[in-house]
Amino acid sequence: MKYTYTPTGVCSKKMEIEVENNIIKSVKILGGCPGNTLGVSKLLVGMNIDEAIKRLKGILCGNKGTSCPDQLSIALENIKKQSN
Repeated sequence: MKYTYTPTGVCSKKMEIEVENNIIKSVKILGGCPGNTLGVSKLLVGMNIDEAIKRLKGILCGNKGTSCPDQLSIALENIKKQSN
């Protein structure tokens, strides 16, 4: 399943995620800090969606109240809801 998410409260503008059988196949984050978003994207490939949510949820960036990883966890939670 391919999914597009528009994050809020962060520098990134769009997240494109592909999940198959509860495993993350690809993540592309447009905007944000290129090195960090690329690193996070590569680390998630092959990971179970539940483990990724557990690791990313609640990470903050400065005083924004969220972060690109936190927004990615929200996107992954939305994917889980849609697939049920």
